[in-house]
Amino acid sequence: MDFDFDSEQNDLRVAVRGLLERAYGDAEQRRKVVAQDPGFDEKTWSRLAEMGLLGLPFAEEDGGMGAGPLEVAIVAEEVGRVLAPEPFVEAVVLAGGVVAAVGTAVQRAEVLGPLAEGASVLAFAHAEPGTRWSPSASAVTATQDGGTWRLTGVKEPVPNGARADVLVVSAVTDGATALFLVRGDAEGLTRTGYRTHDGGRAANVRFDGTPAELLGEGTGDRTAEVEQMLAAARIAYSHEAIGAMDTALRTTAEYLKTRKQFGVTLNRFQALTFRAADMYIGLELARSTALWASMVADAGGDVVSAADRARLQTSRAGRHIGKEAIQLHGGIGVTAEYKVGHYTSRLTAIDHLLGDGDWALARLASGVTAYETVDPLGAPYTP
Repeated sequence: MDFDFDSEQNDLRVAVRGLLERAYGDAEQRRKVVAQDPGFDEKTWSRLAEMGLLGLPFAEEDGGMGAGPLEVAIVAEEVGRVLAPEPFVEAVVLAGGVVAAVGTAVQRAEVLGPLAEGASVLAFAHAEPGTRWSPSASAVTATQDGGTWRLTGVKEPVPNGARADVLVVSAVTDGATALFLVRGDAEGLTRTGYRTHDGGRAANVRFDGTPAELLGEGTGDRTAEVEQMLAAARIAYSHEAIGAMDTALRTTAEYLKTRKQFGVTLNRFQALTFRAADMYIGLELARSTALWASMVADAGGDVVSAADRARLQTSRAGRHIGKEAIQLHGGIGVTAEYKVGHYTSRLTAIDHLLGDGDWALARLASGVTAYETVDPLGAPYTP
């Protein structure tokens, strides 16, 4: 199996890395950006749009670039490499992906066009208090009032929900999960934003008879489509985690080569070198699994199962690499002025977005009995 990127994909990586390095190569610059609302740089968001990155996975007739999961993976990894706070996965891959998968041609043009141009930010309002990573809605309900759909209930947390110009909302109607579009200035909409531990933004979003537009045609159950797009976002998040882990490992390795103790650099201590080697092994296992998952998605395979495998591997690797990066740095690793702690915080946040590693493991384990038993000695299988 060929895991090498082609020349166009490599050029994309170089271009994205150059842009984001200029914006956030200095960790202090990132701290300044995330300290103020909306938690990301609107100018950098516009520059991402100018490069065509905000329309990357959408069809050309919808104002996009017509790229696939592998190109999305490249961009997500570069976002994670410098902890760029722009909501690429949240707005483009997840919220935009839902609109692209379900919306009518008119809706796709009206919503995805401005997103691709950088004139709009989307947010997917799906998670609900008291629920745990379900593809179905339960607490927010949708009813028709004189031909107008109205939503009632609470969504939380909604990443970048306070800043979003358009909310893509899941809601229950007639016992099924439907999807709706809600404008940021709609009546009966209350958004309370707050800062998350990794420097990002989320919001409590309340609907009180809020007018909404049904996304797509008909009110059939959209749980399957939501599950598919959540899986696509999990894979993209896995690549963002790969970028963050790569930087955390490189930073740690450089520290071991320069920091001295007892008159020699730390990399002269075999136990510390072994720990760094274990970090590298975890990173490469996670990288290959995430890339495989993107290739499955690109080939039209079982994206949900592939996403669970990628999430499990990156969850384990991210926790291991994050903790080791801090411990191998010693006291400086936990200071706000040093960046490895921020990388660990982001890796922790990614692990709990859309389903953590333990959750993915439970889903994979529940399907083990569907596979045949193989006798290691070669005896015929007997049901």
